[in-house]
Amino acid sequence: MSKYLEPTPWDRRNFPIDTYQLTEYSEAALKETDQVEGHFTMKVDPLVNKALLHQYGFYYTDTLTDLVVTRDRFFAEKATDAVTFSKDYPAGEVLAIAEEAFQGGRYHRDFQVPDHLADLRYRNWVKDLIEQERILVYKQAGQVDGFFAYKDDDVLLMAMHQRVRGKGFAIPFAAACIKEQFARTEAERLTAPISPRNMASMNVFIGLGFNIGGCVDIYHKVNGSFGGDVQKV
Repeated sequence: MSKYLEPTPWDRRNFPIDTYQLTEYSEAALKETDQVEGHFTMKVDPLVNKALLHQYGFYYTDTLTDLVVTRDRFFAEKATDAVTFSKDYPAGEVLAIAEEAFQGGRYHRDFQVPDHLADLRYRNWVKDLIEQERILVYKQAGQVDGFFAYKDDDVLLMAMHQRVRGKGFAIPFAAACIKEQFARTEAERLTAPISPRNMASMNVFIGLGFNIGGCVDIYHKVNGSFGGDVQKV
């Protein structure tokens, strides 16, 4: 068992190569990635020196910013009353929204990972959330127009169907989701990890009273091959 390489079975099931996350940022940990075939994830403080990461073949994929809100700072009045949430829904409709909505994640940005495997990873994650009953959907006219997933004080996922996007519904929908999570949990504070690249979502959450918390930069490395030709920009 490695002291520095922690297996990530939730990733491994999707890829034809072993997957790991590093337990610390040190040269000893990075050296181990040269001795083992696999896909590696390293999360580091944005302010640390990245020279060692580049030296050992790691490349930048994304940054995650924790947006945080407390019950007393949340602008609940922005929630629409037109949204009601349910756990009764066709799983296929949720998966269809997820596949269309989550195309900008770090695995899609990873030039070493084929897009169809990145798609598979996010699809399986949503399937897990469905099985764990962590997803709530909202319907209009019998159609699933959006969903969100949560666990305790974490906002995990939030997505609207493309037919309702661009119609001024993002803020009232997101507010309704956060209001529902506060109602269903005892949490006094909620955290939503969002990539700064997704400025639209950042602005929605900040407009609901969220403040910017900590950040992590995410680096990947592949020692080995996924097979086939991978062409990304």
